[in-house]
Amino acid sequence: MTATLPAPSLKGQWIDDWRPEDREFWDTTGAPIARRNLIFSITSEHIGFSVWSLWSVLVLFLGPEYGIDPAGKFLLTAVPTLVGAALRIPYSFAVARFGGRNWTVFSAALLLIPSLLAAFLIRPGVDFSTLLIIAAVAGVGGGNFASSMTNINAYYPDRLKGWALGINAGGGNLGVAAVQLVGLFVLAVFGAGHPGLVAGIYIPLIVLAALGSALYMDNLAQARNEKRGMRDAVREPHTWVMSLLYIGTFGSFIGFGFAFGQVLQVQFADVFSTPVKAAYLTFLGPLLGSLIRPVGGALADRLGGAKVTFYNFIAMAVGASIVLLAAQMRSLPLYIVGFIALFVFSGVGNGSTYKMIPAIFKRKHPHDDHEARRLSGAVIGIAGAIGAFGGVLVNLAFRQSFLTTKEADAAYLGFIAFYALCVLVTWVVYLRPATARV
Repeated sequence: MTATLPAPSLKGQWIDDWRPEDREFWDTTGAPIARRNLIFSITSEHIGFSVWSLWSVLVLFLGPEYGIDPAGKFLLTAVPTLVGAALRIPYSFAVARFGGRNWTVFSAALLLIPSLLAAFLIRPGVDFSTLLIIAAVAGVGGGNFASSMTNINAYYPDRLKGWALGINAGGGNLGVAAVQLVGLFVLAVFGAGHPGLVAGIYIPLIVLAALGSALYMDNLAQARNEKRGMRDAVREPHTWVMSLLYIGTFGSFIGFGFAFGQVLQVQFADVFSTPVKAAYLTFLGPLLGSLIRPVGGALADRLGGAKVTFYNFIAMAVGASIVLLAAQMRSLPLYIVGFIALFVFSGVGNGSTYKMIPAIFKRKHPHDDHEARRLSGAVIGIAGAIGAFGGVLVNLAFRQSFLTTKEADAAYLGFIAFYALCVLVTWVVYLRPATARV
Protein backbone atom coordinates (compact mmCIF):
# COMPACT_ATOMS: atom_id res chain seq x y z
CA MET A 1 0.00 0.00 0.00
CA THR A 2 1.35 3.45 -0.86
CA ALA A 3 1.85 5.65 2.19
CA THR A 4 -0.01 8.93 2.34
CA LEU A 5 2.63 11.61 2.45
CA PRO A 6 2.16 15.00 4.08
CA ALA A 7 2.30 18.24 2.22
CA PRO A 8 5.81 19.68 2.06
CA SER A 9 6.78 21.26 5.35
CA LEU A 10 6.73 25.03 5.56
CA LYS A 11 9.89 26.05 7.39
CA GLY A 12 9.08 27.06 10.93
CA GLN A 13 5.52 25.69 10.74
CA TRP A 14 3.91 22.68 12.42
CA ILE A 15 4.17 19.28 10.72
CA ASP A 16 0.94 17.38 11.36
CA ASP A 17 1.79 13.99 9.83
CA TRP A 18 5.03 12.41 11.05
CA ARG A 19 5.59 8.63 10.70
CA PRO A 20 9.31 7.86 10.93
CA GLU A 21 8.72 4.10 11.35
CA ASP A 22 7.01 4.01 7.92
CA ARG A 23 9.92 3.17 5.60
CA GLU A 24 8.39 4.77 2.50
CA PHE A 25 7.49 7.94 4.39
CA TRP A 26 10.99 8.08 5.88
CA ASP A 27 12.85 7.53 2.62
CA THR A 28 10.81 10.00 0.56
CA THR A 29 9.89 12.72 3.05
CA GLY A 30 11.03 12.18 6.63
CA ALA A 31 14.81 11.78 6.35
CA PRO A 32 15.59 15.18 4.72
CA ILE A 33 13.39 17.04 7.19
CA ALA A 34 14.87 15.20 10.17
CA ARG A 35 18.41 15.83 8.91
CA ARG A 36 17.77 19.56 8.53
CA ASN A 37 16.36 19.82 12.03
CA LEU A 38 19.23 17.75 13.42
CA ILE A 39 21.84 20.10 11.90
CA PHE A 40 20.37 23.25 13.44
CA SER A 41 19.61 21.46 16.71
CA ILE A 42 23.29 20.52 16.98
CA THR A 43 24.36 24.10 16.22
CA SER A 44 22.22 25.61 18.95
CA GLU A 45 23.03 22.89 21.46
CA HIS A 46 26.76 23.21 20.73
CA ILE A 47 26.75 26.91 21.58
CA GLY A 48 24.58 26.19 24.63
CA PHE A 49 27.20 23.76 25.92
CA SER A 50 29.93 26.36 25.32
CA VAL A 51 28.09 28.98 27.33
CA TRP A 52 27.32 26.43 30.06
CA SER A 53 31.02 25.49 30.20
CA LEU A 54 32.21 29.09 30.03
CA TRP A 55 33.33 29.11 33.64
CA SER A 56 35.56 26.09 33.22
CA VAL A 57 37.67 28.54 31.18
CA LEU A 58 37.00 31.82 32.97
CA VAL A 59 38.33 30.52 36.30
CA LEU A 60 41.73 30.18 34.60
CA PHE A 61 41.71 33.96 34.12
CA LEU A 62 41.02 34.69 37.79
CA GLY A 63 44.56 35.33 39.00
CA PRO A 64 45.75 36.57 42.42
CA GLU A 65 44.27 40.03 41.84
CA TYR A 66 40.79 38.48 42.13
CA GLY A 67 41.56 36.98 45.56
CA ILE A 68 39.76 33.66 44.94
CA ASP A 69 41.19 30.40 46.34
CA PRO A 70 40.87 26.97 44.62
CA ALA A 71 37.79 26.06 46.69
CA GLY A 72 36.08 29.25 45.50
CA LYS A 73 36.91 28.45 41.90
CA PHE A 74 35.43 24.97 42.20
CA LEU A 75 32.27 26.63 43.53
CA LEU A 76 32.17 28.93 40.50
CA THR A 77 32.17 25.89 38.20
CA ALA A 78 29.70 23.92 40.32
CA VAL A 79 27.03 26.66 40.31
CA PRO A 80 26.35 26.77 36.54
CA THR A 81 26.40 22.97 36.49
CA LEU A 82 23.71 22.93 39.19
CA VAL A 83 21.53 25.54 37.47
CA GLY A 84 21.86 23.83 34.09
CA ALA A 85 20.89 20.50 35.59
CA ALA A 86 17.80 21.99 37.26
CA LEU A 87 16.68 23.64 34.02
CA ARG A 88 16.73 20.43 32.03
CA ILE A 89 13.35 19.29 33.36
CA PRO A 90 11.39 22.43 32.33
CA TYR A 91 13.31 22.56 29.05
CA SER A 92 12.12 19.02 28.28
CA PHE A 93 8.51 20.10 28.96
CA ALA A 94 8.97 23.13 26.72
CA VAL A 95 9.30 21.09 23.51
CA ALA A 96 5.78 19.66 23.94
CA ARG A 97 4.39 23.00 25.09
CA PHE A 98 5.90 25.35 22.50
CA GLY A 99 7.31 23.15 19.73
CA GLY A 100 10.89 22.10 19.04
CA ARG A 101 11.67 24.87 16.57
CA ASN A 102 10.06 27.62 18.65
CA TRP A 103 11.83 26.60 21.83
CA THR A 104 15.19 26.23 20.09
CA VAL A 105 14.94 29.82 18.84
CA PHE A 106 14.06 31.15 22.30
CA SER A 107 16.62 29.09 24.23
CA ALA A 108 19.38 30.06 21.79
CA ALA A 109 18.57 33.76 22.08
CA LEU A 110 18.55 33.43 25.89
CA LEU A 111 22.26 32.59 25.78
CA LEU A 112 22.94 36.25 25.02
CA ILE A 113 22.29 37.18 28.67
CA PRO A 114 25.12 35.20 30.34
CA SER A 115 27.47 36.00 27.46
CA LEU A 116 26.90 39.76 27.74
CA LEU A 117 27.24 39.68 31.53
CA ALA A 118 30.51 37.76 31.37
CA ALA A 119 31.83 39.93 28.53
CA PHE A 120 31.43 43.23 30.38
CA LEU A 121 31.39 42.60 34.14
CA ILE A 122 34.39 40.37 34.89
CA ARG A 123 37.36 42.46 35.99
CA PRO A 124 39.65 42.75 39.05
CA GLY A 125 37.80 44.18 42.02
CA VAL A 126 34.46 42.53 41.25
CA ASP A 127 33.12 40.83 44.37
CA PHE A 128 32.74 37.07 44.59
CA SER A 129 28.94 37.18 44.96
CA THR A 130 28.66 39.00 41.62
CA LEU A 131 30.81 36.35 39.98
CA LEU A 132 28.58 33.64 41.47
CA ILE A 133 25.49 35.30 39.99
CA ILE A 134 27.11 35.62 36.54
CA ALA A 135 28.18 31.97 36.75
CA ALA A 136 24.68 30.89 37.77
CA VAL A 137 23.09 32.68 34.80
CA ALA A 138 25.44 30.73 32.48
CA GLY A 139 23.53 27.64 33.62
CA VAL A 140 20.81 28.40 31.05
CA GLY A 141 23.13 26.82 28.48
CA GLY A 142 22.79 23.47 30.25
CA GLY A 143 19.06 23.26 29.60
CA ASN A 144 19.45 23.29 25.82
CA PHE A 145 20.66 19.70 25.78
CA ALA A 146 17.45 18.29 27.26
CA SER A 147 15.09 20.08 24.89
CA SER A 148 17.31 19.27 21.91
CA MET A 149 17.49 15.56 22.73
CA THR A 150 13.75 15.32 23.42
CA ASN A 151 13.04 17.05 20.12
CA ILE A 152 15.41 14.94 17.98
CA ASN A 153 14.19 11.72 19.63
CA ALA A 154 10.78 12.35 18.07
CA TYR A 155 12.18 12.84 14.56
CA TYR A 156 14.04 9.55 14.07
CA PRO A 157 12.88 5.92 13.76
CA ASP A 158 13.94 3.47 16.46
CA ARG A 159 16.55 1.81 14.24
CA LEU A 160 18.41 5.15 13.92
CA LYS A 161 17.87 6.67 17.35
CA GLY A 162 21.24 5.55 18.75
CA TRP A 163 23.04 7.20 15.85
CA ALA A 164 20.88 10.35 15.76
CA LEU A 165 20.93 10.95 19.52
CA GLY A 166 24.66 10.22 19.58
CA ILE A 167 25.38 12.71 16.78
CA ASN A 168 23.12 15.33 18.36
CA ALA A 169 24.62 14.94 21.81
CA GLY A 170 28.19 14.58 20.56
CA GLY A 171 27.93 17.77 18.52
CA GLY A 172 26.57 19.55 21.58
CA ASN A 173 29.22 18.10 23.88
CA LEU A 174 31.91 19.45 21.55
CA GLY A 175 30.92 22.87 22.85
CA VAL A 176 32.88 22.07 26.03
CA ALA A 177 36.09 21.54 24.05
CA ALA A 178 35.33 24.47 21.73
CA VAL A 179 35.03 27.03 24.52
CA GLN A 180 38.26 25.76 26.03
CA LEU A 181 40.01 26.22 22.68
CA VAL A 182 38.58 29.73 22.52
CA GLY A 183 39.95 30.32 26.02
CA LEU A 184 43.36 29.00 24.98
CA PHE A 185 43.34 31.35 21.99
CA VAL A 186 42.50 34.38 24.14
CA LEU A 187 45.09 33.45 26.76
CA ALA A 188 47.81 32.90 24.17
CA VAL A 189 47.08 36.01 22.09
CA PHE A 190 45.70 38.57 24.54
CA GLY A 191 46.79 37.23 27.94
CA ALA A 192 44.94 36.51 31.17
CA GLY A 193 43.75 40.09 31.57
CA HIS A 194 40.90 39.81 29.05
CA PRO A 195 38.39 37.17 30.23
CA GLY A 196 35.50 39.06 28.65
CA LEU A 197 36.79 38.30 25.17
CA VAL A 198 35.99 34.59 25.63
CA ALA A 199 32.30 35.34 26.16
CA GLY A 200 32.29 38.16 23.59
CA ILE A 201 33.33 35.82 20.79
CA TYR A 202 30.10 33.86 21.31
CA ILE A 203 27.69 36.81 21.04
CA PRO A 204 27.50 36.92 17.20
CA LEU A 205 27.48 33.11 17.05
CA ILE A 206 24.43 33.02 19.32
CA VAL A 207 22.59 35.47 17.06
CA LEU A 208 23.36 33.33 14.00
CA ALA A 209 22.22 30.13 15.75
CA ALA A 210 18.90 31.70 16.75
CA LEU A 211 18.30 33.01 13.23
CA GLY A 212 19.18 29.67 11.64
CA SER A 213 16.80 27.82 13.94
CA ALA A 214 14.00 30.29 13.15
CA LEU A 215 14.47 29.93 9.41
CA TYR A 216 15.15 26.22 8.98
CA MET A 217 13.67 24.19 11.84
CA ASP A 218 10.16 22.75 12.24
CA ASN A 219 7.70 21.88 14.99
CA LEU A 220 6.16 18.41 15.20
CA ALA A 221 2.46 18.50 16.03
CA GLN A 222 2.69 15.06 17.65
CA ALA A 223 4.85 16.61 20.38
CA ARG A 224 1.69 18.29 21.65
CA ASN A 225 0.24 14.85 22.29
CA GLU A 226 3.06 13.85 24.67
CA LYS A 227 1.37 15.48 27.67
CA ARG A 228 1.62 13.80 31.06
CA GLY A 229 4.72 12.01 29.82
CA MET A 230 6.82 13.37 32.69
CA ARG A 231 4.21 12.34 35.26
CA ASP A 232 4.09 8.80 33.90
CA ALA A 233 7.86 8.61 33.55
CA VAL A 234 8.37 9.53 37.21
CA ARG A 235 6.38 6.40 38.14
CA GLU A 236 8.52 4.21 35.89
CA PRO A 237 11.38 2.39 37.74
CA HIS A 238 13.58 2.41 34.64
CA THR A 239 13.61 6.21 34.81
CA TRP A 240 15.57 6.17 38.05
CA VAL A 241 17.87 3.33 37.02
CA MET A 242 18.82 5.13 33.81
CA SER A 243 19.23 8.42 35.69
CA LEU A 244 21.71 6.74 38.03
CA LEU A 245 23.68 5.35 35.08
CA TYR A 246 23.66 8.72 33.34
CA ILE A 247 25.10 10.36 36.45
CA GLY A 248 28.07 8.04 35.95
CA THR A 249 28.52 8.82 32.25
CA PHE A 250 27.40 12.37 31.50
CA GLY A 251 27.97 13.55 35.08
CA SER A 252 31.58 12.42 34.76
CA PHE A 253 31.99 14.04 31.34
CA ILE A 254 30.66 17.46 32.29
CA GLY A 255 32.12 17.40 35.82
CA PHE A 256 35.62 16.52 34.64
CA GLY A 257 35.28 18.99 31.77
CA PHE A 258 34.59 21.79 34.24
CA ALA A 259 37.21 20.73 36.79
CA PHE A 260 40.14 19.36 34.76
CA GLY A 261 42.00 22.65 34.30
CA GLN A 262 41.73 23.57 37.98
CA VAL A 263 42.79 20.11 39.12
CA LEU A 264 45.89 20.28 36.92
CA GLN A 265 46.84 23.68 38.33
CA VAL A 266 46.36 22.57 41.94
CA GLN A 267 47.77 19.05 41.73
CA PHE A 268 50.72 19.85 39.44
CA ALA A 269 51.32 23.50 40.31
CA ASP A 270 55.02 23.28 39.44
CA VAL A 271 54.25 22.24 35.84
CA PHE A 272 51.13 24.36 35.24
CA SER A 273 52.31 27.62 36.77
CA THR A 274 50.30 29.78 34.35
CA PRO A 275 46.72 29.46 33.05
CA VAL A 276 47.82 29.12 29.44
CA LYS A 277 49.92 26.04 30.28
CA ALA A 278 46.85 24.29 31.74
CA ALA A 279 44.67 25.46 28.84
CA TYR A 280 46.89 23.60 26.37
CA LEU A 281 45.56 20.33 27.82
CA THR A 282 42.07 21.06 29.17
CA PHE A 283 40.31 20.89 25.79
CA LEU A 284 41.72 17.48 24.82
CA GLY A 285 39.58 15.29 27.10
CA PRO A 286 36.22 16.94 26.29
CA LEU A 287 37.13 16.91 22.59
CA LEU A 288 37.78 13.16 22.51
CA GLY A 289 34.80 12.39 24.76
CA SER A 290 32.49 14.36 22.46
CA LEU A 291 33.80 12.89 19.23
CA ILE A 292 33.43 9.34 20.47
CA ARG A 293 29.87 9.73 21.81
CA PRO A 294 28.24 8.75 18.49
CA VAL A 295 30.46 5.65 18.52
CA GLY A 296 28.85 4.67 21.82
CA GLY A 297 25.42 5.03 20.26
CA ALA A 298 26.43 3.08 17.16
CA LEU A 299 27.98 0.28 19.27
CA ALA A 300 24.76 0.15 21.29
CA ASP A 301 22.74 -0.13 18.06
CA ARG A 302 24.87 -3.12 17.05
CA LEU A 303 25.70 -4.89 20.35
CA GLY A 304 22.98 -3.71 22.73
CA GLY A 305 23.05 -0.66 24.97
CA ALA A 306 23.19 -2.54 28.28
CA LYS A 307 26.18 -4.66 27.25
CA VAL A 308 28.15 -1.64 26.05
CA THR A 309 27.26 0.32 29.18
CA PHE A 310 28.27 -2.56 31.47
CA TYR A 311 31.77 -2.98 30.04
CA ASN A 312 32.16 0.78 29.71
CA PHE A 313 31.69 1.33 33.46
CA ILE A 314 34.34 -1.29 34.14
CA ALA A 315 36.69 0.69 31.87
CA MET A 316 35.80 3.93 33.69
CA ALA A 317 36.65 2.35 37.03
CA VAL A 318 40.02 1.30 35.60
CA GLY A 319 40.59 4.82 34.29
CA ALA A 320 39.83 6.36 37.70
CA SER A 321 42.20 3.86 39.31
CA ILE A 322 44.98 4.94 36.92
CA VAL A 323 44.36 8.58 37.85
CA LEU A 324 44.52 7.73 41.57
CA LEU A 325 47.77 5.81 41.10
CA ALA A 326 49.28 8.62 39.02
CA ALA A 327 48.32 11.23 41.63
CA GLN A 328 50.07 9.24 44.34
CA MET A 329 53.15 8.72 42.15
CA ARG A 330 53.11 12.36 40.99
CA SER A 331 53.32 11.05 37.43
CA LEU A 332 51.89 13.65 35.06
CA PRO A 333 52.01 11.46 31.90
CA LEU A 334 50.15 8.61 33.63
CA TYR A 335 47.71 11.12 35.15
CA ILE A 336 46.84 12.53 31.74
CA VAL A 337 46.45 9.03 30.28
CA GLY A 338 44.00 8.11 33.06
CA PHE A 339 41.98 11.31 32.65
CA ILE A 340 41.83 10.99 28.86
CA ALA A 341 40.55 7.43 29.34
CA LEU A 342 37.85 8.76 31.68
CA PHE A 343 36.75 11.34 29.12
CA VAL A 344 36.73 8.81 26.27
CA PHE A 345 34.77 6.17 28.16
CA SER A 346 32.35 8.72 29.58
CA GLY A 347 31.66 9.71 25.95
CA VAL A 348 31.05 6.09 24.91
CA GLY A 349 28.78 5.62 27.92
CA ASN A 350 26.83 8.78 27.12
CA GLY A 351 25.95 7.31 23.74
CA SER A 352 25.13 3.81 24.98
CA THR A 353 22.96 4.88 27.93
CA TYR A 354 20.86 7.22 25.82
CA LYS A 355 20.35 4.46 23.26
CA MET A 356 19.09 2.21 26.06
CA ILE A 357 16.17 4.51 26.90
CA PRO A 358 14.11 4.25 23.67
CA ALA A 359 15.05 0.55 23.40
CA ILE A 360 13.70 -0.17 26.89
CA PHE A 361 10.33 1.39 26.17
CA LYS A 362 10.10 -0.12 22.70
CA ARG A 363 10.41 -3.54 24.37
CA LYS A 364 7.86 -2.65 27.03
CA HIS A 365 5.35 -1.34 24.45
CA PRO A 366 6.09 -3.33 21.27
CA HIS A 367 2.71 -2.61 19.69
CA ASP A 368 2.32 1.05 20.65
CA ASP A 369 4.96 3.26 19.02
CA HIS A 370 3.39 6.44 20.33
CA GLU A 371 3.49 5.26 23.95
CA ALA A 372 7.10 4.14 23.56
CA ARG A 373 8.11 7.53 22.12
CA ARG A 374 6.09 9.43 24.73
CA LEU A 375 7.76 7.70 27.67
CA SER A 376 11.26 7.57 26.19
CA GLY A 377 11.15 11.30 25.42
CA ALA A 378 10.13 12.08 28.99
CA VAL A 379 12.77 9.77 30.47
CA ILE A 380 15.45 11.34 28.27
CA GLY A 381 14.58 14.69 29.84
CA ILE A 382 14.58 13.40 33.40
CA ALA A 383 17.76 11.33 33.02
CA GLY A 384 19.50 14.25 31.31
CA ALA A 385 18.65 16.54 34.23
CA ILE A 386 19.64 14.12 36.97
CA GLY A 387 22.75 13.04 35.08
CA ALA A 388 23.91 16.65 34.88
CA PHE A 389 23.78 16.84 38.69
CA GLY A 390 26.65 14.36 38.54
CA GLY A 391 28.78 17.23 37.27
CA VAL A 392 27.94 19.17 40.42
CA LEU A 393 28.92 16.19 42.55
CA VAL A 394 32.26 15.85 40.74
CA ASN A 395 33.15 19.48 41.41
CA LEU A 396 31.98 19.30 45.03
CA ALA A 397 33.96 16.07 45.53
CA PHE A 398 37.13 17.75 44.30
CA ARG A 399 36.43 20.86 46.39
CA GLN A 400 35.85 18.88 49.59
CA SER A 401 38.82 16.60 48.98
CA PHE A 402 41.21 19.54 48.48
CA LEU A 403 39.75 21.41 51.46
CA THR A 404 40.12 18.40 53.75
CA THR A 405 43.35 16.74 52.66
CA LYS A 406 44.94 19.15 50.12
CA GLU A 407 44.81 16.22 47.68
CA ALA A 408 42.18 14.78 45.33
CA ASP A 409 42.66 11.12 46.29
CA ALA A 410 39.43 10.92 48.28
CA ALA A 411 37.50 12.18 45.24
CA TYR A 412 39.06 9.52 42.99
CA LEU A 413 38.17 6.77 45.45
CA GLY A 414 34.58 8.03 45.43
CA PHE A 415 34.48 7.92 41.63
CA ILE A 416 35.79 4.33 41.56
CA ALA A 417 33.16 3.23 44.08
CA PHE A 418 30.37 4.86 42.09
CA TYR A 419 31.44 3.24 38.81
CA ALA A 420 31.50 -0.13 40.58
CA LEU A 421 27.93 0.51 41.73
CA CYS A 422 26.90 1.30 38.13
CA VAL A 423 28.48 -1.95 36.91
CA LEU A 424 26.45 -3.88 39.49
CA VAL A 425 23.17 -2.07 38.72
CA THR A 426 23.55 -2.56 34.95
CA TRP A 427 24.12 -6.27 35.42
CA VAL A 428 21.30 -6.82 37.91
CA VAL A 429 18.64 -4.81 36.06
CA TYR A 430 19.49 -5.37 32.39
CA LEU A 431 21.95 -8.24 31.85
CA ARG A 432 21.05 -11.02 34.29
CA PRO A 433 19.41 -13.94 32.46
CA ALA A 434 16.16 -13.24 34.33
CA THR A 435 16.08 -9.60 33.17
CA ALA A 436 18.03 -9.58 29.91
CA ARG A 437 14.83 -9.45 27.85
CA VAL A 438 14.47 -5.81 28.88
